[in-house]
Amino acid sequence: MADKVAIVTGAGKGMGAGILKKLAADGYRVAAMSPSGAAKTLAESLGGVGTAGSNAKADDVKALVDLTLQTYGRIDAVVNNTGHPPKGKLLDLDDAAWTTGFELVHLAVIRMVRLVTPVMLKQGGGAFVNLLTYATFEPEADFPISGPVRAAVAAFSKVYADQYAAQGIRMNNVLPGFIDSLPAKDERVARIPMKRYGTVREISDTVAFLLSEQASYITGQNIRVDGGITRSV
Repeated sequence: MADKVAIVTGAGKGMGAGILKKLAADGYRVAAMSPSGAAKTLAESLGGVGTAGSNAKADDVKALVDLTLQTYGRIDAVVNNTGHPPKGKLLDLDDAAWTTGFELVHLAVIRMVRLVTPVMLKQGGGAFVNLLTYATFEPEADFPISGPVRAAVAAFSKVYADQYAAQGIRMNNVLPGFIDSLPAKDERVARIPMKRYGTVREISDTVAFLLSEQASYITGQNIRVDGGITRSV
């Protein structure tokens, strides 16, 4: 991986930070972003580069891509890890809340992909992984905006994967369940067949696999890493 470059957004803490560390440990040269600047600090500690910014803002996404290309001259892997949209009672959420969710999750992915795809085409390939949620296909009232907008990302991903597979660009989604970057709640643990939260490491390992050559025939897929909490087959 010594010549490969990976971008990770939302990498200041939790799953994003774990993924960034995993990819750096695997030999990727890394670039990262988070609103607080924590991802920039972490990336620099790993020998990489980063910016402080939000993937809900087109200019911030472009700044990260530009910095990556200026520093490394290529982009081989992108992990789109987005923030959490507003929560509340379904019909109490106003247009501004829905617009925020759409920009933070769905448009954030599209904007990144729009910028990076031409780079990957020139290189002859690359891979994207989008972090969604177990509730993408089994929506829950607790996540009234997150589920629908992440389902939109899943639909976009399939269209994209079909269009660019022959050019060597892959896109897959990881659907985490409840992960130990958040405090465990007994009522949630009780719902999980494995009776525990997943670990950041388990998510990071899955993402790293999907970006690797070992997953070279996998594209357009939604990989659940949820301890069995989802019921659909």
